[in-house]
Amino acid sequence: MTWASWTTTGVFAGRGGVRTDEAGVLSGDLTVHTTWSSPEAQVAVQYTGGSDWFTVTGSPVRCESEEFSRLLHQAVVDAVRADGAATVPQDLPEETPRVPRTPAT
Repeated sequence: MTWASWTTTGVFAGRGGVRTDEAGVLSGDLTVHTTWSSPEAQVAVQYTGGSDWFTVTGSPVRCESEEFSRLLHQAVVDAVRADGAATVPQDLPEETPRVPRTPAT
């Protein structure tokens, strides 16, 4: 089984907060956590320093790679900071194109 996780603390929710399945809209100082276990990612939030985690609306989401799940995590963090009721983005590309590395000369 392949898996990875990311946690970002101190994410201040912009106007509108973040929508959760269990508690409605949360706002203020939040922690965002993404757990990827191929082929999906689960995204949750909690009040920073709290003990209860809440599922971000739209989670889990299909996610085929660890690289893509990291980008998904950052997209959720950015959405939480933006002005609006953040959810897990559903309109991201299925896979992130890889940029070929050029050898050093």
